[in-house]
Amino acid sequence: MPQKSNIHQTSNFAVLSVSYEKADAGRRVGSFSFFEEHIKDFVSRVQSENLGDAFVVSTCNRTEIYTTTPNYLLIAEEFCKTVGVNLMDFMQYANILKQEEALNHLFRVSAGLESQIIGDFEIIGQIKNAYNRFKRERKNANPYLERAINSAIQVSKKIKTETAISNGATSVAYAAVHYILSSQKQLSDKNILLLGVGEIGQNTVENLVKHLYNPKVKIANRTAEIAEKIAEKYNIPSVPFENFQEELKHTDILIVATGAPKPIITAEHFTDGKERLVIDLSIPNNVEKSVGEIPNIELVDVDALSQRINSTMEQRKKEIPKAEEIIKEMSKDFADWEKKRKFAPNIHHFKAVLKNMERNEMHNIYRKHRYIKVDDMELSDKMIQKITIVLRNTSLIIL
Repeated sequence: MPQKSNIHQTSNFAVLSVSYEKADAGRRVGSFSFFEEHIKDFVSRVQSENLGDAFVVSTCNRTEIYTTTPNYLLIAEEFCKTVGVNLMDFMQYANILKQEEALNHLFRVSAGLESQIIGDFEIIGQIKNAYNRFKRERKNANPYLERAINSAIQVSKKIKTETAISNGATSVAYAAVHYILSSQKQLSDKNILLLGVGEIGQNTVENLVKHLYNPKVKIANRTAEIAEKIAEKYNIPSVPFENFQEELKHTDILIVATGAPKPIITAEHFTDGKERLVIDLSIPNNVEKSVGEIPNIELVDVDALSQRINSTMEQRKKEIPKAEEIIKEMSKDFADWEKKRKFAPNIHHFKAVLKNMERNEMHNIYRKHRYIKVDDMELSDKMIQKITIVLRNTSLIIL
């Protein structure tokens, strides 16, 4: 009898996604963040309940659970127990995608099409690392997930090399860091203070850590718990928000990403004559315009940075159809692979039957004529191989 394939099929593939589209930064980071120390507990819970395979991707902009089992709600429940949140709270913000939609979502996320900034390819590295950490903890690999992740990596690489979707600076956070890189000398000696770690603030931290070598960055936030989590994630110090004025004395570059309704940084904060770059990423402005009139102070706001961004964003949007065509091609390749996997047990069984028939016939020929030509044996093997290939390809066409 043919063996049943133990691979999980697309019909069981699902993703539960909490992203910036439905949950604000405080909710994503404060409630649903999944850290490396959670992996062991989560994997243990999933295995003890015999729920199959799952892994979690957690960034500042999204937390996503990928699973190849139909028990995705039970998987979500174990995730919530691991991070200490209520399942109903999680489901309130979660989008659930299944089957081909889930696979397409994985490819789109990997390609930067679902990022806040179109063409942000940093996410594919985070997906790859998250999956590998879970694989090491489980001590085995799921064939479906392995293929899906490898396909997502290929999608990301192909889109990055064959389109211009990642060209240029397109986020205020990245534009701010790019401005720092282009305007400041001896950055390794500069003290950077970031006020506010909401969405823009977190993106700024990511870009600072990514693009500056060993940056001397400190962060402060009104909600200390969020600042501490971000500081732990990026291995940088945080300071109490109420002490930022004292910290400002030693600061060379001040980045303000707070969400106050009126300016919190005024000319009174700069009376020592120290040379500083002040970047205001807040809307409305949280730095008084008069700060830019102080000698030795350079003030850059969102309007100035946006001029660097707008033209790039328009160019990236034009590249989306090319990226989607690549995803479409990869989805088709993946579907073909899965169909082959589906029929593999039956084809292997059929090939074994043919080989058994071959042995019997060769034995009968030998009994009758007392010899067997090597050429005949090789020809027989080639015929069996060709028959199984034709059978496999015919099965795919029928499907």
